[in-house]
Amino acid sequence: MLRNILALAAIFFTTAAYAQAWPEIEARARGQTVYWNGWAGDERTNAFIAWAGEQVEKRHGVKVEQVKLRDTAEAVTRVVAEKSAGRLEGGSVDLIWINGPNFLAMKEQGLLYGPVNPRLPNYRLVDVEGKPSNATDFTVPVDGLAVPWRLAQVVFVYDSARITAPPRTVPALLAWAEANPGRLAHPAVSNFLGATFLKQALYELTPDPAVLQRPATDANFAAVTAPLWAWYDRLRPALWRQGRQFPATGAAVRQLMNDGEVDLTLSFSPSEASTSIANGSLPASVRTYVMERGTIGNTSFVAIPFNAAHKEAAMVLANFLLSPTAQAFAQDPRNTGALSVLDVAQLDAAGQKLFADLPRGAATLTNAELGRVLPEPHPSWMTRITTEWEKRYSR
Repeated sequence: MLRNILALAAIFFTTAAYAQAWPEIEARARGQTVYWNGWAGDERTNAFIAWAGEQVEKRHGVKVEQVKLRDTAEAVTRVVAEKSAGRLEGGSVDLIWINGPNFLAMKEQGLLYGPVNPRLPNYRLVDVEGKPSNATDFTVPVDGLAVPWRLAQVVFVYDSARITAPPRTVPALLAWAEANPGRLAHPAVSNFLGATFLKQALYELTPDPAVLQRPATDANFAAVTAPLWAWYDRLRPALWRQGRQFPATGAAVRQLMNDGEVDLTLSFSPSEASTSIANGSLPASVRTYVMERGTIGNTSFVAIPFNAAHKEAAMVLANFLLSPTAQAFAQDPRNTGALSVLDVAQLDAAGQKLFADLPRGAATLTNAELGRVLPEPHPSWMTRITTEWEKRYSR
């Protein structure tokens, strides 16, 4: 008991000390430029990053330069190379949009600065109880080394003009695809959304999904995934172009749906369909739904490398991303439609009004309709599944 009290006291005084230091952090950040490295495959997110940059420059005198990546691993590799070369400060990466295997790799190798979260005044607004993925990334405790900035959950996207009763289980999805050959598509498995399609199926097909919260090993991988490959062996010929080709990204699949080539796919953004309808990139008849047993959800994080040249500016940007202003702007379906990481109920009246006033498109499910959120499997499952899929199906 005494040990717990002392530990809590230490956290309290550490947090208090960080809070006292925040004005100094803001002062040191002024005039710095944050090089924010992240996947740049979504134009709405790129536009949000540009908007956030304008806001922090106006409010704090901090500039933001987006370093657009095809894969987050590019930035991770750069930090690893700098550490190997003895560049322990003045690094080229100030902030990384990071998740899953990349976060695990950086954490295990001691490549992250922090803990950062206790130093950010707005972190107290984050919901870590009702939204546990804000504190645990793909089963890996964040330990204050990564700042949550948006939530996502898988939804299935379908054209209601062609489908009246969409399949709500993974076996039913196979049956529907076989009855409607060529009308289902998922992105290439090298894309995170394509890999998520397989993980979503695995959750329902494996006898004991709890095993997915532990690392995949040589001893368990084959047995756990055997039902997945049996299912996919039947599904593949019923996919778009008989599974011989795959759209590169989620945006490419949306284009196929807009062109009338496919009727059913998935998205990691519950409001993406409504946004796409509004901008004319999906038909007005498109709607979304979730599986009966739930769908995978996760949190996107930003993290500061251990040798970042502009740590103070990176913290100022990360803190702004947690502000009700930024969170509500992002959740607006006219912007990114990303779900907020905040506990909106604990915000003041003005903060709650920002969220209450947000529009919701016809294709966007309510929080209640989104139902059960399944936690991301341990990162090792995605890595092994992707490798095994390539081995089996990319020839």
